[in-house]
Amino acid sequence: MFYAQLLVNGIVQGLVIGLAALSITLVFGIARFPNAATGDFMTFGAFSALTAHQATGSILFGGLGAIVATGLVSLLAYWAVFRRLADRSVVALLVASIGIGFLLRAVLGVVFGHGQQVFQVPLTRPYVFNGIRVMPLDLQLAAVAALALALVFSLLYLTPIGRQMRAVADNRDLARVSGIRPGRVMVALWLVAGGVAGVAGMMLGIKTIVTPEFGWEMLLPAFTAAILGGIGSPVGAVAAGLILGVAQELSTPFVGFTYKIALAFIIMLAVLLLRPRGLFGQLEGAR
Repeated sequence: MFYAQLLVNGIVQGLVIGLAALSITLVFGIARFPNAATGDFMTFGAFSALTAHQATGSILFGGLGAIVATGLVSLLAYWAVFRRLADRSVVALLVASIGIGFLLRAVLGVVFGHGQQVFQVPLTRPYVFNGIRVMPLDLQLAAVAALALALVFSLLYLTPIGRQMRAVADNRDLARVSGIRPGRVMVALWLVAGGVAGVAGMMLGIKTIVTPEFGWEMLLPAFTAAILGGIGSPVGAVAAGLILGVAQELSTPFVGFTYKIALAFIIMLAVLLLRPRGLFGQLEGAR
């Protein structure tokens, strides 16, 4: 029963990791570089949600604030930096993303301070199912994550811009010859990637505490999930995030809360050594 409780707890954590990994894998699949600013986009989303929640008292408006604000900041980063470096090496883009992350962290520290802040959510009694305690807040967060994932996958697989994004991910030159405008695709990409990271940041902030550094600490699990699921595979990123979140929670009795993040590093090394392509093996693209 104890491990069943940890399994339930790990699902919400896995959804947070999966959303962050989805943001990373979308950028890598289409823009072709690992976005190290993803963790700080999460932090920006958490502070945006916290500000909106304090102003309105509504978690829903907090989530909308996180999506809109983080999507716009992500798009601004593309217009101001990444678009200008599009023809440079992957290393140049990676370093630029690290710089954007540091800049966001510094700005958030100046504006909000470095103290710990929390979402003021009402205390509620847990639901009990066969001895397993499930908090209503966890169910609400899982529903938010499921809705966000449904919207993203509907966009990717059921809309023209989603097909264009997958076509660019598959073969950018062929997509351009086919009449697809990469600039339009990149705008959609950065809005979606930022919005997804914002939702992940809001969820993590509600479950823990919000500081300017807390998103950076989630970067290793997010990258691990993106690699485990197969870089460029949105479905794989979410599935791997759930696996990693559950694995971290189940490891807590053995390694403790402080060191469970080391499990992400071990899994990442194992995947890189044994199956570098990840669970899903290759980039997904339009056919």
